[in-house]
Amino acid sequence: MALDRDDVRKIAFLARIKVPDAELAPLADELNGIIGWVEQLSEVDTDGVEPMTSVTEMTLKSRDDAVSDAGYPDRVVRNAPDRAGDFYAVPKVVE
Repeated sequence: MALDRDDVRKIAFLARIKVPDAELAPLADELNGIIGWVEQLSEVDTDGVEPMTSVTEMTLKSRDDAVSDAGYPDRVVRNAPDRAGDFYAVPKVVE
């Protein structure tokens, strides 16, 4: 898949990035190079390779997922710009 100037212009528009017309062609070349490297990854034989989430074998420590009341709502909402009782008050955004 090769990108041309129009593709790069559209990508820049969608990303809300201002790219001058003079930089579209060099940017297209750079992006095509990156896409080429990514396409090379599809040539790697990954049969028999287990998926992994880390490069080292490890197990994350976990804690009980228990609901608890901290018991100090006044301290939690002390610096709130607007509060309603023990809760943060926020502007209404849906009519």
